[in-house]
Amino acid sequence: MKKVISFIIVCTLLLSGAFVYNNQSRDALSRLGSTGSEVTKIQTRLKNWGYYQGAIDGKYGSQTVKAVKDFQRKNGLTADGIAGSATLSAMGISSSSSTSSSNDVYLLARAINGEARGEPYSGQVAVGAVILNRVKHPSFPNTVAGVIYQPGAFTAVDDGQIDAAMTSSCERAARDALNGWDPTGGAIYYYNPVTATNKWIRSRPIILTIGKHVFCS
Repeated sequence: MKKVISFIIVCTLLLSGAFVYNNQSRDALSRLGSTGSEVTKIQTRLKNWGYYQGAIDGKYGSQTVKAVKDFQRKNGLTADGIAGSATLSAMGISSSSSTSSSNDVYLLARAINGEARGEPYSGQVAVGAVILNRVKHPSFPNTVAGVIYQPGAFTAVDDGQIDAAMTSSCERAARDALNGWDPTGGAIYYYNPVTATNKWIRSRPIILTIGKHVFCS
């Protein structure tokens, strides 16, 4: 009887170990030495955003590690060079432990918070709508992360305000924008006329003004 019990215990332990191993395998994310399509996506995004200068070869080498660390530092993430779920989320890349919809809400809320906290609620939604309108527009990247992290596109990314303490309304504004509310009527640009120095942006056709922001096409 004791032998039977011992055998059952051993089998249970082995099965538990296999379960943990399999879960770890499913959750394994890209890091030094990784290869495959996810690495290719990471390299492509980082190259488009100016972090990565190497070849897009799907091989997670030292140059990719350095580029990932630079991206992580810029965006307030732990700079370990590993493309974990938080880093993939910030890049707009879905992983086994994250979904694109939750990623988009998080990123959009952070961008709205950085660009429009303190603005009227409709103005916060409007900033989110502009980002989403750019995703649909052929002249811009076709993901929320791509639009937000496009070099020079948003002051909040450049000056670090995207990582500021979150205002409670900004996540609601992100969800409202993602659910289709567009107070701007299709704007793809906005600016603050008090602080804007770019002559080109001031030449764009104005749609409306909400709070301190002018929204235009």
